[in-house]
Amino acid sequence: MNQRTVDTGVPLNSLKLKLKKLKNQVMVITGATSGIGLVTARMAAEQGVKLVLVARNEEALNILKKELKVRGAESIYVVADVSKEEDVDRIADAAIEAFGGFDTWVNNAAVSIYGYAAEIPVKDMRRLFDVNFWGTVYGTRKAVAHYKEKEQAGSIINMGSVVGNRAFPVQSAYSASKHAIRGFTDAVRMELEKEQAPVVLSQIHPARVDTPYTDHATSYIDKKPTHKGIVYPPESVAEAILYVAEHPKRDMYVGTQSKFFSIFGMVYPRMTDKIMELNTFQTNYDENQAAPEPSAGNLYEPREDLYERGTNQGWHRPKSLMVKAKKHPGLSTAALVTVGIAVTALKVVEIKKLKSLF
Repeated sequence: MNQRTVDTGVPLNSLKLKLKKLKNQVMVITGATSGIGLVTARMAAEQGVKLVLVARNEEALNILKKELKVRGAESIYVVADVSKEEDVDRIADAAIEAFGGFDTWVNNAAVSIYGYAAEIPVKDMRRLFDVNFWGTVYGTRKAVAHYKEKEQAGSIINMGSVVGNRAFPVQSAYSASKHAIRGFTDAVRMELEKEQAPVVLSQIHPARVDTPYTDHATSYIDKKPTHKGIVYPPESVAEAILYVAEHPKRDMYVGTQSKFFSIFGMVYPRMTDKIMELNTFQTNYDENQAAPEPSAGNLYEPREDLYERGTNQGWHRPKSLMVKAKKHPGLSTAALVTVGIAVTALKVVEIKKLKSLF
């Protein structure tokens, strides 16, 4: 195998690359038949984007394709399991055959597991990593190769999470996969900028979102997973994705909660541990509903799709101010000040309660 020559040149600033307008783009969306992927596909179609819809559920993909055709959108679908590299290769091949290539690749497909780490079968953890992490790796590599071959700037959008910046209990495997995606994304971005590659690599960091995520989860606790507390609409995540597809950004946070825990968890890690130990467990489960058997989740097989929202019980926010602030830089300072005030206030309120726990 030939060794790469070390590049000692000046790195490219990928955030200054010019991306196509959405109406002129072809976009690949994995996990396109549910939640964030489904909302993104529908919103993208309204803006004239040509779509490559990817999921494991062919029936749902066929219905979605017909729906988008009625709306005047052009799309194809590919039945694929992103944990298999050969399936990801087929996605790219189908996009090239149908549209001559693609301009944005959204690595959105993911599965989740709830439960105590010592009680979750290792094979399930490996399966989750195969989908969440390796699916992102395969998609990123395929998209990078395509943009280099075209010699035209393209976008890759990797879906992170608040739990990829600050781990949550009873979601250890999912948190670990999202931490891995963040590390992979940040490292690859630097490599691509160093070699002057025409690629914008971005990551979206949503807080809790009202999607079927919890309904599709595999659970090893006897209560049904749910989102309590603040819950953001999937439209806010789709808005962030579509904005980044056209305007290069390194990161987009959806929900003040996401930015808050990312900062607070870094500055006050031990206090964040205790806060989560006190309140995260009950906000992850519905005490009044028994969980289905673990096999009922979509870890290995697709389940009922074409639902944008889930059965979550939290405080449903109408939008994300963090997304609005990122789209309008004049509001960013105010947003950061708000987060800073919230961090300080929480520290003052919680410090007395937490002292006895250390």
